[in-house]
Amino acid sequence: MTAEATDSPASLYGVVSLVLGAVALVAAVFVGYAGVAIPLLCGSLAVTFATLGLVKRSNRGQCVIGLVTGGLAVLWLVLFLAAFGG
Repeated sequence: MTAEATDSPASLYGVVSLVLGAVALVAAVFVGYAGVAIPLLCGSLAVTFATLGLVKRSNRGQCVIGLVTGGLAVLWLVLFLAAFGG
């Protein structure tokens, strides 16, 4: 039996970024109901965790999807506010 742990908290970056990116994208589409803070916060965190996961090279597919969905949510929110906020 070894004393080393094979799992680390860094292995969850992909999962967290994927979930936060999906939440941010759904909240960005329904920004009238969800408000501005939820998609902005979740999208920013999804991009951050995806970047950390890509640097650590763990769950790269999930990190890329989290990066794309989080980035799209933030971009959608910025474009929405630029078009209709004023």
